[in-house]
Amino acid sequence: MLHVIDAKYIDNYKISVTFNDGYHFVADFEKVIKSDHRAIVKQLADLNVFKDFCLQAHTITWSNGVDFAPEFIKSLH
Repeated sequence: MLHVIDAKYIDNYKISVTFNDGYHFVADFEKVIKSDHRAIVKQLADLNVFKDFCLQAHTITWSNGVDFAPEFIKSLH
């Protein structure tokens, strides 16, 4: 099972992500946030909200409750 084991904010909508399989890259969430029409995801357009994340349940979770599956995050490469 794929897990996010480390995540660090870089800039804009980019987060450096490391997975338990050793894969590491900078995920750019800008297109995801700007193309998703759900209000909860749109909240991430505010960089202060976007920066407020932690690792929880093996993925990145934002303070407003949004999370994406590790497999989806890995697909952003």
